Amino acid sequence: MSATSRPPATEGAVQNRFLILRALRWFPVGLLIPVLVLLLLDRGLTLAQIGVVFAAQGAMVLLLELPTGGLADAVGRRTTLLIASAFSFAALVLLLFAESLPLLAAVFAMLGVYRALESGPLDSWYVDTAQAIDPKANLERGFSLGGTVTGVSIGLGSLASSAIVVVDPFPGLDPLTAPVVAALGFLVVEVAAIAILMTEPPRRGATEGLRSAIGDTRSIVASAVRTVLTSRALIALVTVEFLWSFGMTAFETFTPVKLGDVLDNADQAAALLGPTNSVAWLVSAAGAASVPLLTKRVRTSTAGATLMLAQGLTVVAIALAYGPWGVVIAYVLTMGIHGAANPVHQGLLHRAVENPGTRATVASANSMTAQAGGMVGGIALGLLADATNLTIAIVTGAFVIAAAAPLYLRVGRLNRA
Repeated sequence: MSATSRPPATEGAVQNRFLILRALRWFPVGLLIPVLVLLLLDRGLTLAQIGVVFAAQGAMVLLLELPTGGLADAVGRRTTLLIASAFSFAALVLLLFAESLPLLAAVFAMLGVYRALESGPLDSWYVDTAQAIDPKANLERGFSLGGTVTGVSIGLGSLASSAIVVVDPFPGLDPLTAPVVAALGFLVVEVAAIAILMTEPPRRGATEGLRSAIGDTRSIVASAVRTVLTSRALIALVTVEFLWSFGMTAFETFTPVKLGDVLDNADQAAALLGPTNSVAWLVSAAGAASVPLLTKRVRTSTAGATLMLAQGLTVVAIALAYGPWGVVIAYVLTMGIHGAANPVHQGLLHRAVENPGTRATVASANSMTAQAGGMVGGIALGLLADATNLTIAIVTGAFVIAAAAPLYLRVGRLNRA
């Protein structure tokens, strides 16, 4: 066994491996974000058809979140992430050539399988491995640094994507597909890193075959559902996730529309959104980095409630901004708060899980709730915008986000977080 594949001996070593894997996971996402919709439009899809292929991804995530979380608890986090990577690789290869609606829907369905498989295992591996070394491991610090790495990786990936399209390094290929090729290369590196860095004890499901693992998965999913339903803290936290994700449409989807409205020029809005997104993700990383300082001053649950209220206010600012720079500044502030809120929520969620054997499944339940909230929020706020106006829809999303704040305070009372 090489030195790099030995189990980490210290909490710091676990954290370093976690951060490396986080960076490799999210940098390719940054490569894809600036070109994905443009690539689909270039392939001849309408905006309505793009909605259909995105829905294929969301539907697969909703269908598979809990079973794949149970699979991770049964066969191991590393094995599950390697399976996930196979789906991601196949999807990106198909994306290079797919031009019809059915094939592109298949691409996003496979990306949905990937997303369901990878949504909980890395975080669960980090918590289990760190707590095995030190039961009082500082999880908030690890998730804070993880959020920082995520934001920086996506921001740098987005900038790299623009540069790759301009340089057009692959003659004969559509320049918009060049970032997809680069993402495939980084995926190969990620697979190698998962295989080397994610050491964990063997599990019964991994050694007794797929049938045993499926049986384990069923029982783990049932146990995790019981765990959530019998824990007032977990019920509160997944409700936070639903409300938060419902309201995210107000800034994730509607900010470009708002910017187009105030500029009255879609092309200018698109040109401004590229650098704005890069800056926003870097500010999101800074927000995540601030979490240890924040949670030293106030209880984690109080920090969560404060951040939800603050994000509600910044989203209202997006709605009420008159000029483009007002929209940009409000959006960047919203993303900074968002970056801080994520590790706070993850820390509270994982501390509320009493049985490590269902940790990945509970994390998947939280992720599944986020998907449901996002889908419902996207439809509801979109209908509200059509029936009234964009400002009312954005403000409504802001109030839904802020409504999650009291639930964090309830978690604090229950767990004394």
